[in-house]
Amino acid sequence: MITVKKDTIVEDYHGTKVSDSYRWLEDPSSSESKEWSNWMGEKCETYFSGIETKVEDKKRLEELWNFPKYFVPKKVKGNLYYQKNDGLQNQAILFHKDKENETVVLDPNTLSEDGTVAMTNFSFSKDGKYLAYATSTHGSDWQEVHVRDLTTGEDLEDHIQHVKFTSITWSPDSSGFFYSRFPEPGSVAPEDESNFNKVFFHKLGDSQAVDELVHEQPEDKELMFSTFLSDDEKYLVLYVSLGTATENRLYFRPINSNDSFTRLLDEADAEYLYVTNKDNIFYLKTDLNTPNGKIIAIDINNADPSNWKEVIPEQEDVIDFVIALNEKLIIGLLHDAHHQLKVFELDGTYSHDIELPILGSLTDITRSKDDNEIYFGVTSFLSPTVVYNYKMETKELKVFAESDIPFDTTAYETNQIFYTSKDGTKVPMFLTHRKGMELNGENPVILYGYGGFNINMTPAFNPALLRWIEKGGIYAVANLRGGTEYGEEWHRAGMLENKQNVFDDFIAAGEWLIENDYTRKEKLSIMGGSNGGLLVAACMVQRPDLYGAVICRVPVIDMLRYHKFTIGRYWIPEYGSADNPEQFPYLYAYSPLHNVKEDVLYPPVLIATAESDDRVVPAHAKKFAATLIEKADPDSTVVLRLEAKAGHGLGKPTSKLIDEWVDFYAFLEKELR
Repeated sequence: MITVKKDTIVEDYHGTKVSDSYRWLEDPSSSESKEWSNWMGEKCETYFSGIETKVEDKKRLEELWNFPKYFVPKKVKGNLYYQKNDGLQNQAILFHKDKENETVVLDPNTLSEDGTVAMTNFSFSKDGKYLAYATSTHGSDWQEVHVRDLTTGEDLEDHIQHVKFTSITWSPDSSGFFYSRFPEPGSVAPEDESNFNKVFFHKLGDSQAVDELVHEQPEDKELMFSTFLSDDEKYLVLYVSLGTATENRLYFRPINSNDSFTRLLDEADAEYLYVTNKDNIFYLKTDLNTPNGKIIAIDINNADPSNWKEVIPEQEDVIDFVIALNEKLIIGLLHDAHHQLKVFELDGTYSHDIELPILGSLTDITRSKDDNEIYFGVTSFLSPTVVYNYKMETKELKVFAESDIPFDTTAYETNQIFYTSKDGTKVPMFLTHRKGMELNGENPVILYGYGGFNINMTPAFNPALLRWIEKGGIYAVANLRGGTEYGEEWHRAGMLENKQNVFDDFIAAGEWLIENDYTRKEKLSIMGGSNGGLLVAACMVQRPDLYGAVICRVPVIDMLRYHKFTIGRYWIPEYGSADNPEQFPYLYAYSPLHNVKEDVLYPPVLIATAESDDRVVPAHAKKFAATLIEKADPDSTVVLRLEAKAGHGLGKPTSKLIDEWVDFYAFLEKELR
């Protein structure tokens, strides 16, 4: 046991005094912070040391993970490229396929001994000769871009640094690419290292130091830019966004021009996503005055809104995405949180449906204009991604790649139910479990949720969960407000001052599972990560009586200071800011850190974070753990799992994923009664 330091910091938020006893944990390099983290690490190691199921679970998880995993391919100049993981490889490998021959293009497993360097993005030059690829180390959001000559298989000397969340957009002549980057560390104040985003053009063979500045808006330092080429390669287009806000701006300029960008849409009043263009007519997906989305056409030479044309009106279901293929528009709709594919003519006339083989989610979709075909992946809770090829002319659907998994899924099923939240809203939930399962209230449950940032919780495959259901468990996923399962209205009903709706939805999901005899509270566990970590922490603090265990992964916890770390300010459009007197009250009301009560027996909680997480800094998890240990009933179990050489989850190697799930299952084995 160590003597735990307590700060005497008290801040005044618009007349409310708030103490911050563990602010010193925000500095991971201080001696007190290191000592405390080491102490918590020892407690964590002791907690897990005597759990006998760990060896068996690890062996079984390695078996369940050991099958080929395919990603959706992309055609470049008639050449087919795709990623594949043979099974237990830490990182997926990029391949080129020529007829039946498979050739390795880039193997990220060779970039580090332990698999903690990941390829996070890649882009082929227009002539098919080069591959620009981004790498991340230890899960960091910061990335580096390299260029590989596909003829020789060797990397060029080109090296781009100080980038995160960047697109890589090759010029039509393949002489180089556009990208966005942040200031070099040390050149601005620390709090501005994720501000002042700029767009540059990198010419192959040049040093990054001489890259051409293409666009900046220093007067609005928080804006971010993402580049792409129009379909006809005549225009360079910019998406301009403020943090994670759904609303964006759209600029363009002719590709052969050095003039300033034309600010086609600069009000940030809605989402505007480019679909395709025919000369000066731009087709866009937007949710302007239509929460489920619509397709419009704008003449960029006559762009007054009075001249906009509606091509495809708002549908009953949410338009999740649109791609253009020659004279067709392929639309992915979300119907009760699963995907459907429909094809329209460019003038908006309905053509036909592409029938998906299973009720599930599309993982990705790519197109080949030359061959008039698409590739897409479909997955579900019980099916890993199956990749399909679809010929537009013949309407022929073929399997391109599928996996033979070491598990008989025929004994299991997924059902969708709808339950009622606190305010009467109907919320869908997926339940996956063994067929014929007895509803006797004795089944262990993992209830998973996210509820934010316009992110959908559609069916997705995770080999780790096969272990859970084969042991008799139920995996439940609630489609909470804050996502966009039912459009922008569903998102807005779970953001800013409406965030409590998300917690109410999740609490109601747990209550429904108990009331309908799927489980009892002692066997009900909840799990969430990032914004989902906030979700389960808030629900745990609000309803400690409802859960048998909580797994809180890389969580956002301190809602009064979250925007002061790394890229936390990006989330202000979603959460609000405690600096705003109108937004402070609701943030303070649900902030998990500030709502831990004295002497309450909280359910056992495993708080999992990582040393290199530069998206949601580990200080959130550490301050939450310290506060619980101080205030909660001494019989409350608080375990902090602090992982080395890992970040928020980006590019996490297979070996670390398996070890993480081994600990999750050991925790549930010990705590669910």
